[in-house]
Amino acid sequence: MAIKAPYTDLQIKKAPSGFYEGYSIPIALISKFSMALLVIWALLWPANANGVLGSVNGMLLQGFNSFYIVIVGLFAFFLAVLAILPQSGKRLMGREGEKPEFSTFSWFSMMFGAGLGVGLMVFATAEPLGLWGSNPLTVSGAVAGNTEEALTSGFRYTFLHYGFHAWAIYVVTGLSLAYYAYTRDMPLTIRSALTPLFGKYVNGLFGHIVDILGVVATILGVSVTIGFGVSQFIDGMYAITGMDWMMDLSGEAPKPGTVGLIVGLVTIMGLSIISAVSGVGRGVKYLSNLNLVLSLILLLTFVIFGSFLFAMTTYATSLVDYLIHFAQMSFGAYGPLSLEAYTASLPAAAQPLANELYSGATNAWGSFASFQSGLTGAAAELPADVQQAAYAAGNEGRQFGWQSGWTTFYWAWWIAFSPFVGLFLARISKGRTVREFIFGCVIAPALVCFAWMTILGGTAIDLELTGSAGGSIIAASNTAKLFVTLEQMISGGFLSAITIMCVVLILTFLVTSADSGILVMNTIMSGGEQETGIKHRIVWGVILTLVIGTLLVAGKTQGGADPMEALKSAMIIGALPFTMVMGLMCISLAKAIYRDGLREKHAEAAVGQPAE
Repeated sequence: MAIKAPYTDLQIKKAPSGFYEGYSIPIALISKFSMALLVIWALLWPANANGVLGSVNGMLLQGFNSFYIVIVGLFAFFLAVLAILPQSGKRLMGREGEKPEFSTFSWFSMMFGAGLGVGLMVFATAEPLGLWGSNPLTVSGAVAGNTEEALTSGFRYTFLHYGFHAWAIYVVTGLSLAYYAYTRDMPLTIRSALTPLFGKYVNGLFGHIVDILGVVATILGVSVTIGFGVSQFIDGMYAITGMDWMMDLSGEAPKPGTVGLIVGLVTIMGLSIISAVSGVGRGVKYLSNLNLVLSLILLLTFVIFGSFLFAMTTYATSLVDYLIHFAQMSFGAYGPLSLEAYTASLPAAAQPLANELYSGATNAWGSFASFQSGLTGAAAELPADVQQAAYAAGNEGRQFGWQSGWTTFYWAWWIAFSPFVGLFLARISKGRTVREFIFGCVIAPALVCFAWMTILGGTAIDLELTGSAGGSIIAASNTAKLFVTLEQMISGGFLSAITIMCVVLILTFLVTSADSGILVMNTIMSGGEQETGIKHRIVWGVILTLVIGTLLVAGKTQGGADPMEALKSAMIIGALPFTMVMGLMCISLAKAIYRDGLREKHAEAAVGQPAE
């Protein structure tokens, strides 16, 4: 019996003329309208926008934290199966005998720069240091934060957030898009990935919604990345120039002020728009190669002047520890702990005081000592062992708070980033096999991320462990930790030169991320066209600038709050619908590969039959 041919008749209606010529008007207008509403809201009512986004984000995390954790674990295992199975792993994404468009060096440079470049600069030291002080083992009280005993667990979760799971998220989207584009000659757009499940229905309203979710997720994911990067860019400029007008000096440690953030944002986005106009073949390729070279110079600086032996020892032990706990971290999800459940698990003497004990016991960012010191009245008079039991009873609530604040935030960030990175990876991976795509885009960059985090972050931790830094790196803001670490390692003209190089590297990473994001958004709205109009790249560059700028200002409205809060909340909210789309992508891709295998077997059997 013949097997039905795959559905490839994807029809995306585009404007025949005018400003939107070659673009899908519903996708473009709805995407712009939704972003315009967000900008106007954040501009006119910044405090309200920040508060509402934070509240909605909190409610979503209450209900969907476990969903985020489990589905990302499934993404990683799904890709492992595809790569291992011969019938799927050997499939070529292109015509038979077709060679890759880019060299392996340029391919790796572009995926590295677009995928995690800014994140690695911002969190190279901040992530290991933060998790050294706060991770599930310190939250449970099993080990004390910022001690030698917390080192392994700190890097375990550093590897989790920047390892195989992170890249698996990108590759689920990228592989889905590349498979249909290069094996079925379908448009390189989000809805193509769902054709095996929904067929002709992707040509209508459903397909528009899927593509719009991809555009919105891309905008918000890129916005968070650029927001962090701009903050570090201003920290670097302050380290070089000492210009106080860029900084907020009211807190314990200097951090970028609103004026500095806006000036840095406009500068970076202006350069990004110029780069985006030049196209992927020129601007992104050359900037990506420059990024990789400068990254290697920075890494070499830490190898020579940092704690390289300490870092390599940490790398080996942490990698083994990460692999041992891989399955548990993939699916070990926590839900919120209700007051009723907390009360039921308390000793009888503490149950009447459950309301007073609950908040401190479920606070993921405190400790038993801070819990005790915060008790008043009858709660403070409870025996020490009862207080300890009351704190232990809140462990699940603390684990949920930590997981939703750290791991789920990262999963939402990478998911929101995945339409951009995935589509970008698909664009540069024509002519490679499924196995090569998965291994090349999951394992190889993850191992490099691990080395980066242990060499830079391990040096910062070693400086604090030995007392050389005196707490200065821990006390610095997240985006300033890299520069403070460099100050503890080197000095004089060499320090100035490396700091300037870091600022240039941050700038080029930011420009690469932003201009790639602009190109990807236009690709989705044009129904998968590789080349899009220059005017639309400029328009989306301006929209992206306005979204980031207004949400940064909104985040600063509440008494010196973190300017990134509104951006992060909007991103997590925007990522949730696209997470569901990605789940459908996996089912769709599995069906497509299975059915293609059946078609090939049927064709081979037909060829082998004798003539009548």
